[in-house]
Amino acid sequence: MVTQSRYKLTKRLIDSFAYSGGTDVRWDETIPGFGVRIYPSGKKAFILRYRAQGRKRLLTLGRFGADLTLEQARDKAKSHRVSVRDGKDPLEERKKFSQGKTFKELSDKYIRDHAKPHKKTWKTDESRLERHIPASWSSRIVATINRDDVSSLHSKIGTTAPYEANRTLDLLRVVFEKARSWYFIESTAENPAAGIKKFREHKRKRFVTREELPELAKAIDKEQSIYVRSALWLYLLTGLRKNELLKVKRSEVDFSRQMLRLPDTKSGDEQEVTLSAAAMAIINAIPPEEKNPYLFPGKIKGKHIVNIDKAWRRVRESAEIDDLHLHDLRRSVGSWLTQTGVDLNVIKSALRHSNISTTLIYARLGDDPARAAMEAHGENILAVAGKHTKLVEGNR
Repeated sequence: MVTQSRYKLTKRLIDSFAYSGGTDVRWDETIPGFGVRIYPSGKKAFILRYRAQGRKRLLTLGRFGADLTLEQARDKAKSHRVSVRDGKDPLEERKKFSQGKTFKELSDKYIRDHAKPHKKTWKTDESRLERHIPASWSSRIVATINRDDVSSLHSKIGTTAPYEANRTLDLLRVVFEKARSWYFIESTAENPAAGIKKFREHKRKRFVTREELPELAKAIDKEQSIYVRSALWLYLLTGLRKNELLKVKRSEVDFSRQMLRLPDTKSGDEQEVTLSAAAMAIINAIPPEEKNPYLFPGKIKGKHIVNIDKAWRRVRESAEIDDLHLHDLRRSVGSWLTQTGVDLNVIKSALRHSNISTTLIYARLGDDPARAAMEAHGENILAVAGKHTKLVEGNR
């Protein structure tokens, strides 16, 4: 069955359409050749039928809702009809455009036109694409990358890092969705990153134990750079996230109030972090670098340290704690506070958890319980580690 009915198309009407078999097209009664095709899956796409060089042509304009609104589709249809009257063939022009588009061009456009303008975590996307996408994909035409390619990549990453494999798969799914919107592939083409089964993920419960901390402290102190040592100790003392700490500017430290202001946190709002006396002692001992605003100056002039992964690997090896991740230091703060009997709501406030409704709790608690908790935590960490001054001494 081929549906050839004509309608005065509206969004509500299109929403109500259900697949009726065969090539199911509901044509618009106002714009010649413009219509909506309904697929067996229930998906709907705007299309334009026309003639060019004596041949019948059918151009998919985009998916209803996902790519285009009805008004946007109407505008596209009108524009293409003008091109046809001028002797052009929109379908052939699109094929020429997409045939030469490589994955490198797609990924660059994704970062430039989508991730940077719309995502605070765009650097994470950029890093995943750089670290995990095979070099051979760079020159490949986007349309030639299939589900087997993506599935193989997902499996390869997942042999050692299942969580990272799943996040990369999520990222690729979005990238290929954009490929359809940008006509790097046909808008009705299958997304090669869709329908791939993810690895099972287990939420980590790892934290530094009281038995591990003394050896970890010794390993941290072996690091030559005071910036690296200070960063690792501040992870343990403040519970800051990895990138939050490395991006801290000196101007964001309120030395009189012993607070840290985070202007760009995971939740998207400015937040204050309580700093214990132990944490302030470390910050006060970090030498500033001329014309660099960051607490942890990087190798590039005026920039901050990007990561301390290599140093962290050395520390783990020295302490003989192979399974401890850098983020586990943040988790350790919450664990140690819990073990010392600190109220759970105070811990949530101290660590600034954003995935729970704690606004009213924060208002009732104020700063004092969080400060008392973090002060006690700082003293507890130093007591078990058996250290007092070594953490703020040494080479830069």
